[in-house]
Amino acid sequence: MPRRRSYDQYCAAARALDAVGDRWTLLIVRELLAGPRRYTDLHADLPGVSTDMLAGRLKDMEGAELVTRRRLPPPVSAAVYELTDRGRELLPVLRALAAWGAPALDAPRPTDAVRAHWFAIPLLTALEPLGARVVQVTLDEGEFHVRTGADGRAQYGDGAAVDADVRLVTDAETCRALANGESTLADAVAAGRAELVETAPAPS
Repeated sequence: MPRRRSYDQYCAAARALDAVGDRWTLLIVRELLAGPRRYTDLHADLPGVSTDMLAGRLKDMEGAELVTRRRLPPPVSAAVYELTDRGRELLPVLRALAAWGAPALDAPRPTDAVRAHWFAIPLLTALEPLGARVVQVTLDEGEFHVRTGADGRAQYGDGAAVDADVRLVTDAETCRALANGESTLADAVAAGRAELVETAPAPS
């Protein structure tokens, strides 16, 4: 069982917070939703977390059956962390949190770290009108890709996608506007704030 103390309340929300309510836990889930990650990669994309804290949280998450650790075969021979099926079920939770938090995003503060793929979850809803596609998003801060599903499910990953159907080139400010509903994707393209390029035929 995880080391975190329980709220000891017979309540579904309290039980959920027993597992994911600690500082950094949901941000680790955010990173692992993009796919398996090595410890060093997780630490690099979670600026501000100490090595001891990250190791402890990962151990807690393994105990809660949210995360598993496995070793990649040679020649890589490295250990990676990845979400279990139960861990991946937290995507809707993070989507709801991102939608709730988006209005609080103003200009980045001087102390704020920024990673391109942190915009993936807030953009999932804005990209749904594109249908079941693989969308590669390019920002000044880097690239990530989103897979929108016809079944309403979505996935995202860090970096470029070799099988991208569409390439979206924009900036962090436009991502923020799309995330909090200030703009639609069509409006952003029409205003020249985003460029949408088909790299594969759209599905019929």
